[in-house]
Amino acid sequence: MGIAASDLCELVIRPTLLYLRRPSPTAEALLLGAAACQSALGSALDDKLGRGLYRISDERHQCLWDQHLAHDPDLASQVRGLASQHAFLAAPHLELTVNLRYATAIAWMLVESSILVMPAADDLIGMAMVWRQVFRPDGSPREFLDAWRDHVSGLSRVA
Repeated sequence: MGIAASDLCELVIRPTLLYLRRPSPTAEALLLGAAACQSALGSALDDKLGRGLYRISDERHQCLWDQHLAHDPDLASQVRGLASQHAFLAAPHLELTVNLRYATAIAWMLVESSILVMPAADDLIGMAMVWRQVFRPDGSPREFLDAWRDHVSGLSRVA
C-alpha cells in the first residue's frame, strides 16, 4: 500500500514546489500522476526502472546534477538543502528512495530541464504526454491515465 494521494500532495508535493518557488496546480497534478504511475504512490520504491516515488535511475539523477543543476548554483544549493546532510554524501542516489521531498524536487527538475509546454492541471492526456516524455518514453499514455484513475481520481482537490 502506498501513500494516500491527498497526503502526498498536501504534505510533500505542494510544500516542495513552494520551497522551490514553483507553485503550480499543473506541477502538483503532474507529479502526483507520475508518482501514481511510476510507483503506485510508493507501494514499491525500488526496481530496475529506478528509485523512489518517481522511479528515477541513478544515471538520470547524476545527469541532472551534472548537466542542469551544476549550471545554476543557487538552484543546486536549494535542491541540495532538501537532502540529508551526511547521508547524501555517502549515498546520494539513496535519497531518491528515502527522502520524499528531495525526490519530488529532483522529479520536478527533470520536468523543468526538459523545457516542455505544460498542459492545464485538468488535462490528463496532456499530463500523460509529459509523463511519457520525462519519466518513461517507452510507456503509453494509457498507463498514466489508468494509474490516475486507480490512485488519484478520488482526490477531491489536487491543487
